[in-house]
Amino acid sequence: MSPESQLLGANAVRLGLTAADKTEALNQAGALLVEIGAATEAYADALHERETSVSTYVGEGVAIPHGTNESREYIERAALGYLQFPEGVDWDGETVYVCVAIASKSEEHVDILSALAQVLMDPAKAEQLRTATSADDVLSLLSPEPNQE
Repeated sequence: MSPESQLLGANAVRLGLTAADKTEALNQAGALLVEIGAATEAYADALHERETSVSTYVGEGVAIPHGTNESREYIERAALGYLQFPEGVDWDGETVYVCVAIASKSEEHVDILSALAQVLMDPAKAEQLRTATSADDVLSLLSPEPNQE
């Protein structure tokens, strides 16, 4: 599978980042989505707009920044980015260690968010996600489970 056809590829995993604050973390999340060809600068800017209306912090040290509904026109392709901040970032009083940035016009990202939810419900796996040391670790944690028929 080419990197462009994957929702979350190794090229979209960033480990060991630092950010002074939530604004800087959102800037990095938006820049990553632009860098991997998922969105334009206008969409990256919309990550901040979404955050002013509702926090994207979801618990267990994870935030899922994404743009507003109006900003979807600036999405080039569905993709996710993983940004790890080992020292943590203040996110409106919560500490975020991982941002999963989303660029999606419809429901393409739901399987990965479902996998993320499963990880976050398991404290040991959530810790693995926050402390991952390789892109492969991140990808294996966030790969949707095959449907058991």
